[in-house]
Amino acid sequence: MSTSPDAPVPTGSPAPVRRDAEATRAAILRAARYLLARQAHADITLKAVAERAGVSAPLVLKYFGNKDALFARVMSFQEDADALLDAPLERLGRHMVRHVLVSQRERGADPLLRIAFAPLHGDHGDVLRANFRTQVTERLAARLTGAHRGIRAELAVAALLGLGVMFGIARGSELRAVPVDDVADRYGPTIQTHLDGGPDDGGPRSAAGRRG
Repeated sequence: MSTSPDAPVPTGSPAPVRRDAEATRAAILRAARYLLARQAHADITLKAVAERAGVSAPLVLKYFGNKDALFARVMSFQEDADALLDAPLERLGRHMVRHVLVSQRERGADPLLRIAFAPLHGDHGDVLRANFRTQVTERLAARLTGAHRGIRAELAVAALLGLGVMFGIARGSELRAVPVDDVADRYGPTIQTHLDGGPDDGGPRSAAGRRG
């Protein structure tokens, strides 16, 4: 049966295109992150990113414009921090642990771990460190209450980085075999301790103090 040229276009037809575009952008970003963790920025080509992502180099240009624009996005922690810190402060430790593990298991990416490769990248490594400081640790510190917020935030993030290294780089077999929620239950309190602070920080009293 022929279709009239004036027939209305089905309203749902653009959705798959949008989903494909979002999936392509995500694949390109994953590929760029992967290469950034293994090669100096200067040695990474758009062709290598495209091949890793399974797309053409012109498609990388279409979505990101140029190499500098692509890696400015990859070197930003803003979106990752939005998700990492998206929980009430009293439950944030467990949420952060769970988010790191789910990101690695389901997306093959860690929201924080690329900071470990900053020394590879010269001046771009300085950008990576500056972004990490302002977008992750300082932003987390601003959410805390009491004294010594900066060191508490950095210690909490350091503990998360250690978890990410053990899971994603050392690939600890025991850790990877345990359900995410079990790890979050075990490790979340370690992070939460830094977020809450101790008596000297204006945080909860110590167990010994409560017994007294």
